[in-house]
Amino acid sequence: MLLVLCVDLDDDLGRKTGVPTPVVGRNEVEHAAVSLAEADPEDSDVNVLFEGVHLYDQYSPDEEVVVAAVTGLERGDVAANRKVGREVDEVLASIQTDDPVRAVVVTDGAQDESVVPVIRSRVPIDAVKRVVVRQAQDLESMYYTLKQVMNDPETRGTILVPLGILLLIYPLAVLADFLGLPGAVLGVSSAAVGLYALFRGLGLETVVDEAVDRVRSGLYTGRVTLITYVVAAALLVIGGVEGMNELAAVRENTAGSLAPSTIVAALTYGAVRWFAAAGLTTSLGQVTDEYLADRFRWRYLNAPFYVLSIAAVLHMLSAFFLGYVTLTELAAVLTAGTLVSVLSTLTFAVVESWRAKRRGDADAA
Repeated sequence: MLLVLCVDLDDDLGRKTGVPTPVVGRNEVEHAAVSLAEADPEDSDVNVLFEGVHLYDQYSPDEEVVVAAVTGLERGDVAANRKVGREVDEVLASIQTDDPVRAVVVTDGAQDESVVPVIRSRVPIDAVKRVVVRQAQDLESMYYTLKQVMNDPETRGTILVPLGILLLIYPLAVLADFLGLPGAVLGVSSAAVGLYALFRGLGLETVVDEAVDRVRSGLYTGRVTLITYVVAAALLVIGGVEGMNELAAVRENTAGSLAPSTIVAALTYGAVRWFAAAGLTTSLGQVTDEYLADRFRWRYLNAPFYVLSIAAVLHMLSAFFLGYVTLTELAAVLTAGTLVSVLSTLTFAVVESWRAKRRGDADAA
């Protein structure tokens, strides 16, 4: 049996028509192609679906043929490949035959063909058919292509943003020369292109958009963590500066080069108090927000005690390596930090269990 498999990795079919996938059967695939053509006549996946129907009509007189359409997700990433794999499994499960199944994969480009290994792991592939629409190579075709590039947000961001940065180099060079900073243009331009490449390559634009949405939501809903994060960031910067100051002081009082352990100890000794304050601030902010949202649990109060215990241990340990405290003092703080952590965990666990039991008794009554 031959399976003609039309692949739409970015799910144009589902997003634009609402047709549930996978689509199995000649009439069903033809109906899906017509629906997509009505929704977006310029979508290349229309031609993929019609090509699948064409191959079905071509091979069906000689052998048993099934045509189906599978889709991924809009992002077109690993999750999209997995969705295609799940839909291929559904298609294969719906085929009633004792003969071995072979597949012909129909796509509209290299992006959709990235899912071929996923399909091959489920069914042998006889061929991969890429559908290319023939057009006259004239001025009208060039204009149409440029118009499509301008209208596609993904392509526009990928091509036009770096091009715009490069075109800005000359006016920036003129401005920098006027200001007496000719060397700054290359650095600024290189940094802009480099940051853009990193953001696009690592997909950080989604992370940034989500962070902005969270900040906006925090401003509108009055979340305490928004303020505590800002304060914690300032405390982290102060801690880094204090760590460097402590390292400089140790260097002044030490003859010769410092051992790596001494450098780490000096940085930790100077910074750990400020880092602990940052951790304490953020943990209290989180606890406050959870309480205001009626999601508070007593075990959440363990976080401030853990932060204080860890900070005390690191502070005394770094002080010991710098020769500021004795071994007895270090042992005492290590013991105290362990006891505080264990006791806080047990205390809040008992309190939470006791309150849960009281609620259960109250509900039973």
